Order: sequence, then C-alpha cells, then structure tokens
Amino acid sequence: MNRRELLVKGSQAVSGIMILKSSTAFGYQANSAVLIGLLGCGNRGTAVATSFSQNTAGQVVALADIFPDQLAAGKAHFDKVNGSLTRAAIDSKLLFRGPHAFEELAASQDVDVIQISTPPFFHVQHLAAAVDAGKHVYCEKPVGIDVRQAKQALEIAKRVKPHQSVDVGFQCRMAPPIAAIEAQIKAGALGKVATVSGNYNAPASTEKTHPGIKPDEYRLRNWLWDKALSGDILVEQNIHIIDLCNWMLGAHPLKATATGGRNVLKHYGDCWDNYEVEYTYPGGVHFTFASTQFGSDGKFDAGLKLFGSAGSATVPYSGPIQITGAQAWEWKDSRSNAPGSGQFAANGSFLDNLEFADRDKDRSFIDSITSGPAHNQIAAGVETALSCMLGRMAGYTGREVTWEDLLAHGETYQMGFSLDQFA
Repeated sequence: MNRRELLVKGSQAVSGIMILKSSTAFGYQANSAVLIGLLGCGNRGTAVATSFSQNTAGQVVALADIFPDQLAAGKAHFDKVNGSLTRAAIDSKLLFRGPHAFEELAASQDVDVIQISTPPFFHVQHLAAAVDAGKHVYCEKPVGIDVRQAKQALEIAKRVKPHQSVDVGFQCRMAPPIAAIEAQIKAGALGKVATVSGNYNAPASTEKTHPGIKPDEYRLRNWLWDKALSGDILVEQNIHIIDLCNWMLGAHPLKATATGGRNVLKHYGDCWDNYEVEYTYPGGVHFTFASTQFGSDGKFDAGLKLFGSAGSATVPYSGPIQITGAQAWEWKDSRSNAPGSGQFAANGSFLDNLEFADRDKDRSFIDSITSGPAHNQIAAGVETALSCMLGRMAGYTGREVTWEDLLAHGETYQMGFSLDQFA
C-alpha cells in the first residue's frame, strides 16, 4: 500500500465528503485524497485546515511553522482529526520548521495543496514559492500588505498554470445567505444603487507570549498588532466587508478620504484602533465604512447596507439578511438565533450567517482541483487588498487619495529584522 492509499483509507466514511469523478483531466482518481500542507499552524490556519479535513476530500498530511511549539500543537491537533476520520497520523518527515519551512514544504512531492496561513507580510513571498513549485494554493487574505507586494502578486498570477487552482480566503462570498442576496442585487432588486454603508466593530485581539520571548519573536507572535506584519486592521481584518462591497457593486473604489487613529489601545504595536473611510465608486456611488478594534466586552458587529432606487438590502454577519422595497426578499434560514451567533470568532469560525462559509468555500476550491475548472483568484484578491490600502493611505496622509495616486506611490513596508535567527 503506497502513502496516498494509506492516507485516504477510510475517507469514504466521512459524513458529507465530496464524491469525486472517476477520472478527470486533473489526474485525481475516484475518492482520492487531495493532500494538503498547512503553512502556518496558528488559530485561523488550524481552523481552515480542519474544515478542509472534515468537509472535503482534502487531507492534511504536512505542517510547516517557524515556531516549534506551534508545529507540535498542529501535529497533535491534526493527528487527532485524522484519527477521527480513520486516516493516518502526520509523518514526522512532513513537519517543517524554521524560516525556510515554506520552501521545504513547496518542494515536497507528498503535497498537492499548500494552505498559506502565515502573517500577511509573508503571503506574497509564500504564494510565489507555492505557485512556482506547481502546487495548488489556498492563500488567506490579504494578497499583499503594500503596493509593492500587490504588484508582485499580479506577476505571480501570470505564472499560474492552467491546471493550477489558487484561491484567496474571501469565504464570506460563499456563505449561503450572502451569496443568495448578492444574486438578488445583481439581478436588479435594488434598482440603481446610490449609497452603501458598512462596519466592522470587533473586540481587541489578545496578547500572545511564550517563555523567554525576545522582541522580534514577540512581534511575530503578535503580528496582529504590527502594521508591517498585518497591514493594519483595515487591510487585515476589515477587508472582508470591503471585499463584499466591491463584489456586490462589481467595481473597486476610485478614491477615498479617511480619518482614524490609535485612540484607545495602549499595548505594544502601531496599528490603528479605529477608521472612518469614505470611498467613491464608479457612478458616484459612495461607501461609508467604519471600523473599531478595541475593548474587552466582546462586542462584535459587522455587515453592509446597500440603498438603491427600488429598495435597500441588509447584509449583516448576524441577523436577518433581507431586501425591502418593490422586490422584497428575505433569507429564510437565518442563524441569527443560534447559540453563539453574533459573537466574535478569532479563528473565523462564526456561528451565524457565516456558519457554512468556510465549508462551502473549501468545497468549491477542492472541486476546482479534482473536477475543474481551475481557479485563479489572485487578481481579485489584489484588487480588494488595494481597495483597503487606498483607505489606509487616505487615513495616514489625511488627504484624498485616488486609485492612480495609490499605484503611483508604490508604498512599501519593511519587517525590520531577519528570520534567520529562528533557524
């Protein structure tokens, strides 16, 4: 029995697993596992890879992380997950640690897919290695934390082969109620959209520490607090709402003005804790977006409202998703009253209108690999990342910034230390 046969043993028993075509142009046989290497064994990475394991023919067989404790925790977790699915434990030979772990993972012949769940500063570098190695890639957002990285990503997109699938982690688009209302809006249920409002109000993120931690390691473990490593809250976290606006309007913003600052947070870091952004889209459509990320009361609220000539649409993470007006419509299976709904989930596994977002996103990605057509979502990911950078630049400079200004500026952020110390 070869490794692939051993790994897939018993996978047919998984509830809800995808039944694959007997033969495809992509070279996967019936019920053959798609072998996943997880790059970045943190909170979000672990949650997404677990969803792949439980909801698709994807199987986590390799792990990579810069820190040995996270790598060990990842192995313990996925050995348990694999055991529950009657799959083999992760081979110790497929554990990669240190600053070059991403290169070793990309070079592995035992991996079909690389899931990139590292801090955002590294996404484009890791995307290049995975794509150039011929792997399918699931890359968390954002695709770049500055303009230089965004332009690099567009060059990487040109190197994606026809059979390769590259997805960007905008799972909110795949949440069934959000996908359903987007279809209604695209069909004209609101008439001419005139204005949009959106918000992302989240509690403060928690400190990550470790015995004997030094300053550079502290920065890496608390990358959410670090502008160069995360892109700031507008680019790293608020990006989901801005992406939904771009998607529903079918365009990116042309210009932005913004205010904000670091008015509450006192801990280490240089990320802002609040933003107010006014975006202008084609056709004079205005999108007013507000964001906060502080406090310990657990308060969380995120969503969009679109206002058009024939009606308005409400698209919250938690609560009724509906259209009022001439073509009134409502999603009938709201999860707004489910236990845990409306609460912030640091790992992205929400229990409200997004409950099935990861599941359906993961299934779509794996299906593109096994059955086709292949995805290449890099350009779309870059467009949304740049939209967030546009608002960030407007806030930092205190002036109106156009799309052309942003691209011409070519902003770049530096990490400021070497990863070699973690070898």
